[in-house]
Amino acid sequence: MRNTDPQIDDYIAKSADFARPILRRIRELVHTGCPDVEETLKWGAPSFSYHGILCGMASFKAHCVFGFWKSELVEERFPPVKESAGEAMSQFGRLTTVKDLPSRAMMLRLVRLAAQLNKDGVEPPARPKAVLPKAVRAPADLLAALKNSARARAAYDGLSPSQKREYIEWITEAQRDETRKRRVATAVEWIAEGRIGNWKYVR
Repeated sequence: MRNTDPQIDDYIAKSADFARPILRRIRELVHTGCPDVEETLKWGAPSFSYHGILCGMASFKAHCVFGFWKSELVEERFPPVKESAGEAMSQFGRLTTVKDLPSRAMMLRLVRLAAQLNKDGVEPPARPKAVLPKAVRAPADLLAALKNSARARAAYDGLSPSQKREYIEWITEAQRDETRKRRVATAVEWIAEGRIGNWKYVR
């Protein structure tokens, strides 16, 4: 692999035992599918760029996530991705083993597709944002979950209004109770770890 960043080596080395093989696999496939890709840390997690942000990955206590920056366009051109989408703010759900990733052939096809979209300058259509009042109010279920973690509550209080809004929108847009509960749990986990909601491969 070329154009590697030592920060990514450190990030992988510091990740949990289960996560390292997943992160290494993703990294290898992204570089194979797009040899000119460059990597760095964005929002505290590994990010890959080629004519703009291409995709990214991250690891947490019990799972990893991976996704493409222009996820809507990738899913539009390759529907099987949408069918496998998860609820962990990630296109591919919660990754706990290498087997949770798409096949090598599919991953390479997706990376090449995403790279071509960036090279061609194709932009996703603008998505209307939910209108929220200027005073950002967390829903009751998120506040209740935050009370169970002093670290998460302190980190949430330190977020800017726009950063809080990103989490609130993601939670309140859930259409099912089960989905909403999962999103609340994931949000608390992310907030406690100092993550902001707006890193796209982790939508």
